[in-house]
Amino acid sequence: MILKANLILYVANQEQSTSFYTYTLGQSPNLNVPGMTEFHLSETVTLGLMPEAGIKRLLGESLPDPSVGNGIPRAEVYLTVDDPQLYLQRALEAGARQLDALRNRGWGDEAGYCLDPDGHVLVFAKRSSS
Repeated sequence: MILKANLILYVANQEQSTSFYTYTLGQSPNLNVPGMTEFHLSETVTLGLMPEAGIKRLLGESLPDPSVGNGIPRAEVYLTVDDPQLYLQRALEAGARQLDALRNRGWGDEAGYCLDPDGHVLVFAKRSSS
């Protein structure tokens, strides 16, 4: 069985986050309509951007307001790529805040960490050659 993962980040400003991820990922979204932007990262993984207000309207009062968590890391997007330094640099140029430089990690990856404009932890990594 093959599962398809749709990872959706709640964002304060869909247009700003779309611009950030378009530049950082080096690709245009596959879907960009009011209320949802999607980037197909692979055949089985899609990264979505949904305005905080949209999810609040969709799920109502049963969901705590996501906007009260702004600035608090609420998710980590860990992307394995061929050139993590290139992606990390693009993210920083697009407005991310660096958390930790690209370096070898104890689990066998070389990874660099930053925060996207909404405070989600964004990681670019590859298997370490050492």
